[in-house]
Amino acid sequence: MPETVIAGRYRLHELLGRGGMSEVWRAEDLELGRDVAIKLLAADADRARFEREARAVASLAHPNVMQLYDYGESEGRPYMVLEYVPGGTLEDRLRDGGPLPDDETNDIAVGIASGLAHAHARGVVHRDLKPANVLFDEEGRPKIADFGIARLAAGEGTLTEAGTLLGTAAYISPEQASGEPAGAASDVYSFGVMLYRMLAGRLPFASNDPMELVLMHRDTPPPPLTQFRTDAPARLESTAMLALSKDPFERPADGAALLAELGVPAGGGFTTATTVLADDQTQVLPVAPVAGRGPPPDEPYPEPPPPSRRVPLIVAGLLLLAVAGGALAYEVTRPASSPAPGTFTATTQPIRSTRHTTTTAPSTAPTTGPSTDSTTLQTTTRQATTAAPPTTHPTQPTTTAPPPTTTTSPPPTTTAPPTTNTTTTGTTAAAVTAPVP
Repeated sequence: MPETVIAGRYRLHELLGRGGMSEVWRAEDLELGRDVAIKLLAADADRARFEREARAVASLAHPNVMQLYDYGESEGRPYMVLEYVPGGTLEDRLRDGGPLPDDETNDIAVGIASGLAHAHARGVVHRDLKPANVLFDEEGRPKIADFGIARLAAGEGTLTEAGTLLGTAAYISPEQASGEPAGAASDVYSFGVMLYRMLAGRLPFASNDPMELVLMHRDTPPPPLTQFRTDAPARLESTAMLALSKDPFERPADGAALLAELGVPAGGGFTTATTVLADDQTQVLPVAPVAGRGPPPDEPYPEPPPPSRRVPLIVAGLLLLAVAGGALAYEVTRPASSPAPGTFTATTQPIRSTRHTTTTAPSTAPTTGPSTDSTTLQTTTRQATTAAPPTTHPTQPTTTAPPPTTTTSPPPTTTAPPTTNTTTTGTTAAAVTAPVP
């Protein structure tokens, strides 16, 4: 065909597909310099349905839903500008008739369920979910496309009345096969058919007659997946069979419930780091940091936690205790000081009884001077008890001086205060000093 530019901006290059409603082209966005997909409405197609699809896609923004860039009309033909995904469709991957690898099946299932969860949360039901409507981008990420018969939130009307069949026969839900309105659980059923096919390499129902196939989806229980494969991961197998329940109330309610069945936490989604383990548990592998690299420039290094204010106080207290203990040990263990010149030291013998003993030192005052009372030392000892430290009661000598009198003799000599020595275990020793005549 001759070169065609849509709306003066999108140059058509390659026809990707054509159906009764529209045709899809790979095109170049001349303003942004990127490849896009242009969907052009056929001349005799339903314009209202095309506009509804555009509104449905425009209301969604998710990595697992094909993105809408632009919408308009050129020479009387409405068009949609969508992101271009060159990775083919899920139908292309299933065409050889064999099951997909389990890790690939898990990633695709999680991606589709994530896109459905996003759409269902915004009141959008696809109603025609099938492998041909799941495309892959350059990174292998699945994207739900073709919301041509999607139903928007309640109250906005539908394209068909009850009793009209919509959807592809091989993936249609039992309620749709009965002519009843489709809901989020209808998309869950179609998801279950796709997951069944990815695991078993075949559909749960097969027939050359579309109407017979529709009735099988409505009335016939699906064969157990283990009938065709016994080594399928238990979580994927149970999710597929649960999604294929005839009663929509027995299925996972929507895409978010599908994610929960697949073991993906709330807010999770498609990730290439998700794998299915042998024990059917999903593991998300952490991303290791690159050696030699710190945080991004806009993310400063984290501040170290402030040191505790109690540590210096504790250290200071311990130091004070150590100094005090050392001083106490020195006072206890140091030898007695030498007596002053001209004095003698009298030491009492160890006493083991509980009697009171009084030791009186002789008076050394001269007879011509004022008399002084003798220095009296009373020491009381107590019997030492087992496992208890000895108790020492050092006593200080008591000196009583009479009122001063006038005399020509020299004043009495006053001795220095006595020094008390330490006792040994169970005994008491007292040191008494007295002036030497």
